Amino acid sequence: MRLSPRTLLRGMPFRARLAAAISAVFLLTGAALLAFVVLLARYGTAEQVRGIEVTKGDWSGSDEFSPTRPLPSGGTTRPSAGNGDDFAAIRQIDWTVQAVQDTALRQMVLWSAVGLLVMALLAGLLGWWLAGRALRPVSAMTEAARRIGEQNLHQRLALTGPDDELHRLADTFDTMLDRLEKSFESQRRFVANASHELRTPLAVQRTSLEVGLADPLPDGLAEVREDLLAANREAEQLITSLLLLARSDRGVEETETVDLSATARLVAAELAPRAREERVEVAVTSDRDRPLTVLGDPLLLRHLLTNLVGNAIRYNHPGGRVSVRLEGRTLTVTNTGPTVPADRVPSLFKPFRRLARDRTGTTGHGLGLAIVRSIAEAHGTEATAEPGRPGGLTVTVRFP
Repeated sequence: MRLSPRTLLRGMPFRARLAAAISAVFLLTGAALLAFVVLLARYGTAEQVRGIEVTKGDWSGSDEFSPTRPLPSGGTTRPSAGNGDDFAAIRQIDWTVQAVQDTALRQMVLWSAVGLLVMALLAGLLGWWLAGRALRPVSAMTEAARRIGEQNLHQRLALTGPDDELHRLADTFDTMLDRLEKSFESQRRFVANASHELRTPLAVQRTSLEVGLADPLPDGLAEVREDLLAANREAEQLITSLLLLARSDRGVEETETVDLSATARLVAAELAPRAREERVEVAVTSDRDRPLTVLGDPLLLRHLLTNLVGNAIRYNHPGGRVSVRLEGRTLTVTNTGPTVPADRVPSLFKPFRRLARDRTGTTGHGLGLAIVRSIAEAHGTEATAEPGRPGGLTVTVRFP
């Protein structure tokens, strides 16, 4: 089987192909540069040689051009063979020869510099083109990697071609995607199973407490029942929060247009009893003519608002205020709680991180802002926070 040069080049490793291409470029540009300089230098020298004096006349009657022998030191006058009295004499003068030599040198330097600049430009353009062709598989791998996300981990680069460095890199990337897909699939199965396996026993436990310890109860058992029910509710809320965090970490599977302005007012109405209990005022400000609409998961976005407003109410003081503003593409929730040190703000977005016991009290699990950040990232944005003045916290989510 006869192989063509193109087939042989394609079978070479990427590094060898790139080295051969660079060598070929330098070889071609060097040869072109040499040809360019030689031709132009010869042309410049020929122009100067035209100034050499050629004289024709009678040899016997001319004293100016007498035959002489060549002088060791330089200029001579030399007759040429002729017919009869005709002769041709070329007067060769030292300064003429020197002028020709100097001119040739200047021409050589000048045109060499010009040719070098031109060839350097051509070599740069050819190198750019060759680098683009050589790195085309890398660009294809980059674009494929950008398209591959949590929801389409089944896609692969599947790079074809010789078994070179780029092919091995693509195979390694595909192997990593295989492991990631298995890991995410295992997480999805865990979340689906935990939703039933963990919450159902707690619901059964709560029902048993309510039925088994129904009124009338002996003295002291009523308080025990309330403590058990409170612990049961806390455990159920913790599991619900963990499942919500795991779900938001998986990203958004189905999207639809969500009116965040209407959702914010609905969440504020649902949390109004808790706000009255904590003696906190909740105010929602939005542009009714241009409501903030977001393409995303309506359930996750509702949980985002619920956690933001719920945290702002919980970590507040009696007579405080919670402000929910929706302006343009920005959601801002501000409360008037205790002072938050600026260096502690980033840690509040990590799971199970609390500022201090006096801030959290006996409620909350340190998952509220972690869920908020996870939901925001699932919708292509991020949640940021900064301390309020004179106290409290301002959380901002800017939707794309």
